[in-house]
This record gives sequence, structure tokens and C-alpha cells, in this order.
Amino acid sequence: MGHAKPPHSQQLDDQLCFAVYSTMLGLNKVYRRLLKPLSLTYSQYLVMLVLWERDGVPVSAVCERLFLDTATITPLLKRLESEGLVLRERSAQDERQVLISLTAEGKALKAKAADVPDCVAAAMQRTSPQIAEIRDALTSLRGSLFDSSS
Repeated sequence: MGHAKPPHSQQLDDQLCFAVYSTMLGLNKVYRRLLKPLSLTYSQYLVMLVLWERDGVPVSAVCERLFLDTATITPLLKRLESEGLVLRERSAQDERQVLISLTAEGKALKAKAADVPDCVAAAMQRTSPQIAEIRDALTSLRGSLFDSSS
């Protein structure tokens, strides 16, 4: 007679959170190697991706897009500004808002980073459709988690 596993196991390897966490550790190693020549951290890269999509946005828009708070984003933006990649300027329409814009160097970095997604995909050893399927499942899961926490 076999022993059935309880529906919600407390074994580490059965935890979705651990699978996601440990996978992210592996992804961070890959990104660290790929982003080092660009002098970007993974978090800075995410900010740059937001700005490459839409330049001249308020800090709050960057925060919303990355699911981070102002206290986390502000040091990243200050560092990117000190490296000459972005400008932080008060909005003329609303002095309370700080707008983030790419410098010419920040815009040029997009071309230098163009192969990063393909290199990450190669490291994953998955096809584009497989990666899209995983991404979509995680995006849906994230939505459910944020819905249930509000």
C-alpha cells in the first residue's frame, strides 16, 4: 500500500515558490554575465527596458511598470543618471513629478543590448514558443497573486 502525498506538500522541491526563486537565481547569473560589458545591473537593465519602450515618463510610471516602489527605483535612477544614461527633471506641468528621459548615450545603449534577449533564450535552451508559454503562464500567475493581495 503506497503512501499518498498530501495535496500541499511541505517538501522544498514541491514548492512553486522555490522553483521560481531558484530559477531566478540562475537567470540572474546569466544576466550578470551579459550585462557586465554594458555596465548595467539587472535592475538597471529593467529600468532601461521601460525607458526604451517609452521615454520621458514620470518616476511613478517606472515604478508601476516594474512593480517597485519609489524608494527602490530612486537609487537606480540616480545611478543611471550619474552614468550619463538618463536625465531626471521636474515636470513643468507638475513640480511634484519627476520625469525620466534617456540621454543620447542611454538611447545608444539599446543597440548595444540588442542581443541580450537572444543570449538569454539560448541559455534557457528553450524555443521561442516555449519561452512565450512559460512567460505567459508566469504573467497570469502574477496577475492572480496581485489580485488576491489587494
